[in-house]
Amino acid sequence: MSITYGYPKAFIFDVFGTIVDWRNGVANVSQKFFDEKNLDENPHSFADAWRAKYQPAMDKIRSGNRGYFPLDILHRENLDQLLSQLDLTETFSEEEKQDLNRAWEQLPPWPGCVEGLNAVKQKAIIAPCSNGSIALMTRLAKFGGLPWDCIVGAEIAQNYKPHPNAYHKSVAALGLQPNEVVMVAAHNSDLVAAKECGLQTAFIARPEEHGARQTIDLEPSEKWDYVVTEIGELASI
Repeated sequence: MSITYGYPKAFIFDVFGTIVDWRNGVANVSQKFFDEKNLDENPHSFADAWRAKYQPAMDKIRSGNRGYFPLDILHRENLDQLLSQLDLTETFSEEEKQDLNRAWEQLPPWPGCVEGLNAVKQKAIIAPCSNGSIALMTRLAKFGGLPWDCIVGAEIAQNYKPHPNAYHKSVAALGLQPNEVVMVAAHNSDLVAAKECGLQTAFIARPEEHGARQTIDLEPSEKWDYVVTEIGELASI
């Protein structure tokens, strides 16, 4: 694939779904709690229901109807809502709810991601541009061995993707221009927003992010600058 701007100076990555498998990760942690409580809950359905509250919670902040709160807090609020809907609020102690909320810090990287990131890191800056907080991204990196150079994204911007500030302020924090930075994501909507902010774009499909019956983001929705099947391919674009 031709290189439009020369080799990029930085790659910033969506994390949930692009780098780590949030669905199986949350389900695995949830299953342990369900087993301890002898609950007959489907852990993947639980993960899907929890994740379904993700965008609506952030929309309140993106729209200006609520000030910025880190994703850790939004995840906990969403968990409390979900447990209430399932009539499980009293089943878990406060400490157990806190531990269950930390499931988002224990998400396994997709195969090849760590090796691929290390390869790209030899040639450019790599950083998460995630809706996750700095604390969450740090613990997730520790858990999965993700070799970030630094962390940018929502907490830097005090707003959530796809708000333009999430991209502009992340690029500015790196001391770079938008066209020197590639946004890497498995979500076409993320790349649409990044492109509108002047960043280069790279798409990688994660066809099982939402399970075997996934119907979205199976292929690039438009002609992105790069389309790869493995993160490591970005080291030789």
